[in-house]
Amino acid sequence: MASHLAAGSDFRTHVEKILAGLETSPAREALVHRGRRTTALELRAMVFRMARALRRQGVDRRQTVTILSGTRPEALAVRFAAGLVGCRVHHLNNSLTAETQAAIVQDIETHTLIVDPGYGDRAEELTGLASVAQVLSLGPSDTRTDLLELAAQEAADPFPSRARPQDICVFNYTGGTTGRPKGIAVTYEEISGNYTAPPAGGAQKPRLLMCTPLMYTGGVMADVVLMSEGTVVLHDGFDAGEVLAAIERERITHIFLVPPMPYQLVDHPASVTTDTSSMRTVMYAGCRASASRLADVVRRFGPVLVQSYGQNEAGGISVLASQDHDPSRPGVLSSAGRPLPWVTVAIRDEAGRELPPLEHGEICVRSKTVMRGYWKQPDESDAVLKDGWLHTGDIGFLDSNGYLTVTDRARDMINVASDHIYPSDLEDLLNSHHLVADSAVFGVLGDDAIEHVHAVVVPVPGETINPQKLLEMVREAWGEICVPIQLGFTDSLPRTGAGKPDKQRLKALASTRKVESEL
Repeated sequence: MASHLAAGSDFRTHVEKILAGLETSPAREALVHRGRRTTALELRAMVFRMARALRRQGVDRRQTVTILSGTRPEALAVRFAAGLVGCRVHHLNNSLTAETQAAIVQDIETHTLIVDPGYGDRAEELTGLASVAQVLSLGPSDTRTDLLELAAQEAADPFPSRARPQDICVFNYTGGTTGRPKGIAVTYEEISGNYTAPPAGGAQKPRLLMCTPLMYTGGVMADVVLMSEGTVVLHDGFDAGEVLAAIERERITHIFLVPPMPYQLVDHPASVTTDTSSMRTVMYAGCRASASRLADVVRRFGPVLVQSYGQNEAGGISVLASQDHDPSRPGVLSSAGRPLPWVTVAIRDEAGRELPPLEHGEICVRSKTVMRGYWKQPDESDAVLKDGWLHTGDIGFLDSNGYLTVTDRARDMINVASDHIYPSDLEDLLNSHHLVADSAVFGVLGDDAIEHVHAVVVPVPGETINPQKLLEMVREAWGEICVPIQLGFTDSLPRTGAGKPDKQRLKALASTRKVESEL
């Protein structure tokens, strides 16, 4: 059998581990997309063929391959293929503007841009703003070389990995909500260390439903499931009704969601009639969740929720396990769980002093997964990496049992008359109302140079809410100082590329009093 190991060492990349998992049970379904079912053998062959096609097109180790694609099998395969070649890989966030995407393409010195034909118009914009050596298409195109056609002419024999442990494997980018997105380079060795071999045995292999982009946490989950002899069911996006139907039809065991997606599943009319008994894990991450809404999810789906808290800069920080999703313990349910075994968390004040339990301060992290620095931004790196600690910019506290609660981003905290107001406290309260599906609270500087509380609420579909009742609820719970001076309603909150409520956009709209008219 041909070796898949990097030449001259026993190091195995994460891609080699995934391919080994595909080789173990070649006849199984590996990917399902729009009714098309791809076996592990077919996916493995696709990866090897693509790797050879990339090499024939001049793509080499340490060059950057950037992918612009939706959630489809070929997007996974080409990411694996580029990894075998030893490339630096980045999957663009499709929700970013063309200008921001072009800045990233330029920043990471993209050699080859690989494009889903469905994003052809955006690719034209990108190549007009950023220079790349070549553009390849994941399918037929009038103007670009079809990588799939080239790959079909190549051999499906194993392709030896060209990657080396210290080569850059991927670039991850921050959301860019406070300015220019910041890149984080991660090596093949660092990535491979996060892909541990699954325990042997177990009659039921995992079946993961992916309805979020194939980057960051979602992509890693898909990789691990494929490595674990499981199946990944790909959806083009999130639709609550379609997701519920797929859970029943495909006997889904795992799913990755970003709030408010879990709440939308519960609120959907089909929720009460759908067979979700196959579900073992609903992983959610991306932004702080509402304790009252999580309790609704637990009551409907059972003890299957698992929360992951982390950052691109830090990797995973903490996990709230399924047994901690207990509606009778709202304090724990509001938390981000306990730090991972290899992570040390400290809460520090503005002077850098470590704070005792229950006191709010900046969450600082030390672990083996903390980044070495931002790509090409040394000043930004120095601002957050100090004395071996990453300063996350998140505000929170630890309790006496070691549970970490994330209250807000430091920049989102509202300062009113020298008092600190945490938007998450008010959001939790608003979300506890039975007619509220979701909410966002933020501060806007008024003409009087004082920051004022504003709120936007998403009603449960088909329901109308009396705004005065919500304002009175805030007044009774938190006092007059926390009552929003403006309360708007919308069908859905605008979100950043990372799935978090886009409070910068909400602030801009609120300052011009256009929140409801433009959402």
